[in-house]
Amino acid sequence: MASHKTVTFAIMHMLVAFGVVYLMTGSAAIGGAVALVEPAVNTIAYFFHEKVWERWIGRRNRAVAAA
Repeated sequence: MASHKTVTFAIMHMLVAFGVVYLMTGSAAIGGAVALVEPAVNTIAYFFHEKVWERWIGRRNRAVAAA
């Protein structure tokens, strides 16, 4: 289950994405579409990045402890 930090990051990311695209295009529709799609995909990628990072750090720590 996603942490509160992940959820609040996703909300912030969506607001930033909307603002940037709206300022670039002047279109609330395009800004809204990008604000929903890009941060959602990026949030999922971030979740898996954290899992891989934790696993990598764990392996590194175990290797150092064994040396």
